Amino acid sequence: MGSIASKSTEGPNDDVIEQIVCKENDIPDNGMQEFEIGNNGNKVLVVKQNNEFFAVGSKCSHYGAPLVKGALGNGTVRCPWHGACFNLKTGDIEDFPGLDSIPSFKVSVTNGNVKVSANKCALENAKFVKPLTKRNPENKCTFIVIGSGPAGTECVEKLRQEGYDGRLILISKDAYLPYDRTKLSKALNSDVNGILLRSLPFYESGDIELLTKTSVESIDTSTKVVYLSNNEQLTFDALFIASGMTPRSTPEVSKYDNVFTLRTIEDAHKIHQSLSSDCHLVVVGSSFIGMELAAATFSKVKSVHVIGRSDVPFKESLGKEIGERVQELFESKGVVFHMKTSVKNYIGYNNRLSEIELSDGQKLKADVCIMATGSKTNVEFLAGSNIAINSSNGTIEVDKYLETNVKGIFAGGDVANAPVYPSNIKSSLGHWQLATYHGKIAALQMLGKKTPIKSVPFFWTALFGTSIRFAGFNHGYTDVLINGDLENFKAVVYYCKGNEVVAVATVGSDPIAAQFAELLGSGRTLNKEQAIDNKWLTEEEDTVVCTRL
Repeated sequence: MGSIASKSTEGPNDDVIEQIVCKENDIPDNGMQEFEIGNNGNKVLVVKQNNEFFAVGSKCSHYGAPLVKGALGNGTVRCPWHGACFNLKTGDIEDFPGLDSIPSFKVSVTNGNVKVSANKCALENAKFVKPLTKRNPENKCTFIVIGSGPAGTECVEKLRQEGYDGRLILISKDAYLPYDRTKLSKALNSDVNGILLRSLPFYESGDIELLTKTSVESIDTSTKVVYLSNNEQLTFDALFIASGMTPRSTPEVSKYDNVFTLRTIEDAHKIHQSLSSDCHLVVVGSSFIGMELAAATFSKVKSVHVIGRSDVPFKESLGKEIGERVQELFESKGVVFHMKTSVKNYIGYNNRLSEIELSDGQKLKADVCIMATGSKTNVEFLAGSNIAINSSNGTIEVDKYLETNVKGIFAGGDVANAPVYPSNIKSSLGHWQLATYHGKIAALQMLGKKTPIKSVPFFWTALFGTSIRFAGFNHGYTDVLINGDLENFKAVVYYCKGNEVVAVATVGSDPIAAQFAELLGSGRTLNKEQAIDNKWLTEEEDTVVCTRL
């Protein structure tokens, strides 16, 4: 007889539905299946692993992906779309994106019947927000978090969820509460209230102090004092720096009113308001921000031209093969590319750009120009702080626990030069998922719960309705192996370093990216031979990585 999962999100007086969903042998070991509970079409995911049954919410708390189509790990289930990972016993979110956990339910097995006891409210909401600890006035400890991106937001939340009851301050240059920046390049007219990560009452419920429209001027690491732009001085016991990056521009081009970069919601709104049906748009840069903006704005303007230094878009991140096919997709829509070139001159009058001259002498009409040429780290305030900065890329040096060279001061997100799991090669990756995970890890370290980084990088993009998923770290890869039909956007691209597969990119092939992330996360490796024809997905069918779907 199967055993019973140990925890649920139900209370003793909740309105609970009890229902037999299947027979004990209907689900194979290391298998999972959805079942409807009650009369309202709500579903739970039932998992059988090591002869034990678990029941959790059926949808990912991020964008609602069906978890039954995801990857089953050892005690976890991973979202097929964006790689978020949930604990089967508790429903807790263990890897990101997203912030919420999913509900967990009691499971019992009697006479071969599997019965789920599910709270009606939890069934309907599909998300579980863990409660926050309130501040204890007698605790004189102060933790400060700099930056309201995914790393900073997750850090303050995790601190309160883990029981920290001292003073907690989140410092942000933004005028708004923390919001989801990933949506800006896809929907320039986003309403900030629709993309907030958390509401004001949520932060108030955990006594989290929010200092918006405030920047850090300097840090004295010897006295542990932060000096703010409002002339306030704050003493801290532990500090997490997640100050992120600022888009690159130059005085030569930023003087023009119709030239933009994208980081904040104000930037997005300015770009949106500048576009019109007779507008000629030029995007300088052919990586994620540039390409997503080109796709998002194409239907709103007369023409879109993309300028890139490499052979094809995404060459540095996704390689030539995917880049070529994506460029073909864009060109089929009418986007014009100018690759292997650079801008020679920006031509304008009365603070407005009118033309862009390329290195080959060609001139492009530019009613609006978006600069998507990379970012620089926000570390100016660290001058004289004794915190070690990487001289080559301006990032903050941290160890596998995200601690800087100054004890008690941590850094994470885009601004940190951190080891990347599982290679432990240091890098600064601009991924929303990894930055959120850094926030979790930093919170645990600040509480003395030493936890090394163990998250497989996972990112995604959507272009003209085509979604690309990526898992792993392809730094220094030597060749690629392609399975499937890239021409018709149904393929898996394996990035190989010698005989080892270090990353995958997928299109139209869910949940393979999630399965690969689960494989690396479980400490396993994949070689080229196993990757041919995706053989690894059918090998060792009794493992938790290669789940029967």
